[in-house]
Amino acid sequence: MLKIAERVQTEADAYQLLEEWRWHGTPVCPHCGSINDHYFLTPQDPSGVRKTNRGSTTQRRLWKCKHCRKKFSAITGTIMHGTHIRIRTWVFVIYELCANKNGIAAREIERRYDLTAKSAWFMLHRIREAMAYGPGAELFSGVVVADETWIGGRPKNRYTDKRVGSKQGPTDKTPVVSLVHAETGEVRSKVVANVSSKTLRSVIREQANMAEVTLHTDTASAYGTFAAGLADHASVNHKAGEYVRNGVSTNKAENYFSQLKRSIAGTHHHVSPEHLHRYLAEFDFRHSSHKLTDSARVDRLMGRIVGRRLMYSDSR
Repeated sequence: MLKIAERVQTEADAYQLLEEWRWHGTPVCPHCGSINDHYFLTPQDPSGVRKTNRGSTTQRRLWKCKHCRKKFSAITGTIMHGTHIRIRTWVFVIYELCANKNGIAAREIERRYDLTAKSAWFMLHRIREAMAYGPGAELFSGVVVADETWIGGRPKNRYTDKRVGSKQGPTDKTPVVSLVHAETGEVRSKVVANVSSKTLRSVIREQANMAEVTLHTDTASAYGTFAAGLADHASVNHKAGEYVRNGVSTNKAENYFSQLKRSIAGTHHHVSPEHLHRYLAEFDFRHSSHKLTDSARVDRLMGRIVGRRLMYSDSR
């Protein structure tokens, strides 16, 4: 973080860093795709300040494509498109969210960067939108660990008239199913309505090539009903005290759930069911890239920011 702070001291510096992250030295027009066929809209002075058409000053690095004649910058078509927050702030927050193992609360961003609560909250959701795996993500193959958990407060901590369910009965907690690739450690989680066999099969089929997957689970009956469609299926019996048998285990998924729940409880305290999928995307991304350095993780995120624009009306 100190290196980023030293490097990015002005808005012009922030734009230059984004250009490096997004284009790696060769600008590409986001409108027509032409490569290195552009020029600065107006000349830059040594301080990076230029005048807009209205006469005000700005440090935004604006380009114009010679091919399609449209203007663009490093944030055009990205999660930052149309933002009124300083790009320097965006750079710092992106780095913090990628580097902080337990995430970071919107209220903390609000205080640290002098933003409104609404702006900080929406800003983090826009970054989480980029962290989510896309619809074109490669399907899992090989050994995949599947498990489910429930996110929500403990009924015993609520007022008596607001308690729902118990260990034996129904609950209003939100069920989540996670798939963890045993070799790469990549995690893909999804909020589901229930953990029935039909639901679990749908989640696994959506993220994995069923015929090429060896599924490791616990002994939940819901998994056994569709085992025939998999390359192989092995399970461990937790009720009998069995947690690892001949390399078969659900520990990778349970370790992920442990980190997820500690971080939600310690950082965010409460996550509403309607926004839970965005927080899952954040923790999936960080866990999937936990072997990378912070800088490499930011670089990976930069490869996902294009075409992931989230509107405020869609985030509420």
